[in-house]
Amino acid sequence: MRVLRRARRLYGASPSHLFVLAACFALVVYAVSHLVENPSFTRMVSWFVVAVIAHDLVLFPGYALGDRLLTAGSTVLRRVRWRLPFSPVNHLRVPILGSGLLLLLFFPGIIEQGSVWYRAATGQTQEPFSQRWLLITAVMFGASALVYALRVGIAYWPETKAGLARLKKKIGAALGRRDPGRE
Repeated sequence: MRVLRRARRLYGASPSHLFVLAACFALVVYAVSHLVENPSFTRMVSWFVVAVIAHDLVLFPGYALGDRLLTAGSTVLRRVRWRLPFSPVNHLRVPILGSGLLLLLFFPGIIEQGSVWYRAATGQTQEPFSQRWLLITAVMFGASALVYALRVGIAYWPETKAGLARLKKKIGAALGRRDPGRE
């Protein structure tokens, strides 16, 4: 037991973590050793390196900035007399992430790249890809907005008659009436 504690303190994680990491590296070495013989290995490696660099230098700063702006906008809404019971940030992050991943996955079809080969292989055109992507994006944002509206509605739901009376007074005060319950 002392040896395991000492190993954990020196390594910084449990020995099982080290074992799984070593197994992953062994799997990578095995896969690379079989791919080296492939004539397109250098092309695969160069695409991988370019993808990693493009993600780290272009995409990550872009969506980190977008998330920072989204969070800042939510903070501004809280300061300006909007007393929301829940932050809308995650209700925007999820459909944005889903839409972005679908765009990344189906980008060649959306911009109709390779339409000749697609038509030859399937007998169909790539026209519906962009409309379907937009439709799925709209459905994701609509569903997220509906879930957020339900959460806010449930949070403000008056549970008692007193709560309903307070709600009527607030509505009446907002409309400029003294006692909206007597009309």
